[in-house]
Amino acid sequence: MRKILVGFFMCLLMAGMVYAQEGAGMKDTFSVIHSRKSVRNFTGAPVGRTDLDRIIRAGMAAPSAVNAQPWSFVVVTERKKLDELAAGLPYARMLLKAGAAIIVCTDPDKAYDQNRDLAVIDASLAGENILLAIEALGLGGVWTAAYPYADRMNHVRTVLGIPQEVIPLNVTPVGVPTGADQPKDKYKPEKIHWEKW
Repeated sequence: MRKILVGFFMCLLMAGMVYAQEGAGMKDTFSVIHSRKSVRNFTGAPVGRTDLDRIIRAGMAAPSAVNAQPWSFVVVTERKKLDELAAGLPYARMLLKAGAAIIVCTDPDKAYDQNRDLAVIDASLAGENILLAIEALGLGGVWTAAYPYADRMNHVRTVLGIPQEVIPLNVTPVGVPTGADQPKDKYKPEKIHWEKW
């Protein structure tokens, strides 16, 4: 009985050590925010489904007007589709080396008061959460706009079969970064107005 109890407590202790090591390696919120950068250089390595699911869950945790959540996401990992997207998106050529892409979409009919502006704002908030989650996982990503450009939106809709009433807001290439892209310090005190303009 004593050996069983010792074994049990050793398992608990080891599990705690693994948990502590995982927690110690995680970035805090401010580190993630300040280390986020637009990554355009990828190694070509694939991105796992578990990581992609965690990223999408973070997107869905974003706020939305009256909690309407008008967003939807298309996750692409097939090389052929990534290449097809890249062919029609002049500012998303990095898709050729990305391991995946997340297309953030929004449906104005599902937004609060069926308001197009609120639909875009809500989905943009989800898109930022996605970028932060990508950074937190040690991956790289970059926002490439589809909206408001009709030609880009049409290309994304055609390649991915997105309904006409749904807005493909952006295409976010996701991948293992080469390390070439670095964060920028964007803090500008002159942009801050305390108490009044």
